[in-house]
Amino acid sequence: MYMATDWKDYELIDTGAGDKLERWGDVILRRPDPQIIWPIEHETGEWKNLHGHYHRSSSGGGSWDMKKPLPDKWTISYNHLKFYIKPTSFKHTGLFPEQAANWSWMMDKIKGAGRPISVLNLFAYTGGASVAAASAGASVVHVDAAKGMVQWAKENLQLSGLGDRPVRFITDDVFKFVQREQRRGNKYDAIIMDPPSYGRGPGGEMWKLEQSLYPFLESCLSILSDKPLFFLINSYTTGISPTVLHNMLSMTVQRRYGGRISAGELGLPITRSGLTLPCGILGRWEE
Repeated sequence: MYMATDWKDYELIDTGAGDKLERWGDVILRRPDPQIIWPIEHETGEWKNLHGHYHRSSSGGGSWDMKKPLPDKWTISYNHLKFYIKPTSFKHTGLFPEQAANWSWMMDKIKGAGRPISVLNLFAYTGGASVAAASAGASVVHVDAAKGMVQWAKENLQLSGLGDRPVRFITDDVFKFVQREQRRGNKYDAIIMDPPSYGRGPGGEMWKLEQSLYPFLESCLSILSDKPLFFLINSYTTGISPTVLHNMLSMTVQRRYGGRISAGELGLPITRSGLTLPCGILGRWEE
């Protein structure tokens, strides 16, 4: 398992009854997590003294029950990287803390490459990976279809003091963007993608990970440089095994470039119980 263990401003305090209890800086939030199918052992302490609790609705969606006043957004740090945190209407906070395990790995890869590295971050959300790659010295193209998320990513880059780094922010459909990059002949040394389980493109095109991921991987091969550094796939789709990502990378990137593949679960340590919460999967190819 790939564990994000270096956080100081974030902590997964406890879990149970379908919820996780988290500290984001000084703010305590309770949010649902479908992986947590065990009871709360001791519903005391922070469970009774939190700032906000997200309740799922039986009709779909949900809402926050704020117990204490909160600013619209606040800042947390991961080493020298800084991010804005803001509870959203769909329970997110703007950051997936387990991804810190990937940030540290890619920063080491970029710093150790000994050459300029260009990174393409697809389905890039609020830019955690873009900020990490830029801080390590890479040039980055950040692509996401949601204008609000791209703006949030820009603010995270500025907040980290990296506003002068070569990062292009693009609000676009990632599939159309990759097709345009193919026609332009643009190449990248590293590709990061965090594709959704389901989605629709601007023209109503259906994305279903089980059907769409492999052909999309194949299309990305044509925009990899002659000497790629890494290829990273994250997935939060229920029922997809890390071995599936390993197999797909083996049949595409490794078949063309050699190199090695690793795959597994991402996880966060749970302070009170000493257990681990699984938080999605990854597949990594590296030269």
